[in-house]
Amino acid sequence: MLKLVLPKGSLEKATLELFADADLAVHRSSSVTYSATIDDPRIGSVRILRPQEIPTYVAEGLFDLGICGRDWVEETSSTVESMGELQYSKATSSPVRIVVAVPGDSPFESVADLPSGVRVSSEYPELTARFFAERGVDADIRLSYGATEAKVPDIVDCVVDITETGRALRAAGLKIIDTILVSYTELVANPEAAADPVKRHAMEQVMTLLQGVLEARGKVLVKLNVAAADLDAVIDRLPAMKTPTVSELYRGGGYAIETVVPKREINILIPELRDAGASDILELPLSKIVH
Repeated sequence: MLKLVLPKGSLEKATLELFADADLAVHRSSSVTYSATIDDPRIGSVRILRPQEIPTYVAEGLFDLGICGRDWVEETSSTVESMGELQYSKATSSPVRIVVAVPGDSPFESVADLPSGVRVSSEYPELTARFFAERGVDADIRLSYGATEAKVPDIVDCVVDITETGRALRAAGLKIIDTILVSYTELVANPEAAADPVKRHAMEQVMTLLQGVLEARGKVLVKLNVAAADLDAVIDRLPAMKTPTVSELYRGGGYAIETVVPKREINILIPELRDAGASDILELPLSKIVH
């Protein structure tokens, strides 16, 4: 029975939705409750805590399995085993980046250009200190408790901040001069628990369900019928994950085709398939795709 810890805060909603879509719905008495359950024999207990703490607690063995960003694994120097990336976030499937930013009119183009004693504000002081030290820059690093981008130039000379698109930094008049880390959300395990064959098998099964949901997002299943004379023309219009499945209909009545396609292309694809001779076209939602 795995002890699982999930992130509270900006990742909370997206994480709970992911688990629900994976048929691992998280049940708790209220949105502010830190203890929860999942009706699954592989998961014994669930806690919901700040992501900054999760790598340390997993490394210490307080939990077998947790979800957090690679940024906090690196910031806390936690010894955990990654079971794999979960490419989702609070808003998109893009990774977040930990970046160094300076005023837009600054002459500096990289961390190596910054002067000795440069004042830096960051929510990642340990990660920042290591990065600057590796580049030979003596920095005065100050812990930020939020609104990091607002502290330049009156309080500090530059910031180390998290971003997905860079828009907030640009809006604050800053430019990015270096990237410290690209961070996806990960499923991380306590190394000792991961070495247990029974627990590891359960961890891998949970990961299979979560990845299956993410693989299915943004895709639909298309099924259609087509006469033999139009088969090649229809096949040529199908973007397929691999190759479409083609089955001959009873008594030579043509062929049935099914394949998975991106949802964003379906409004163009269905009329094109109809024009090419397809009939009885069905678009079906997908819950999971497991390779």
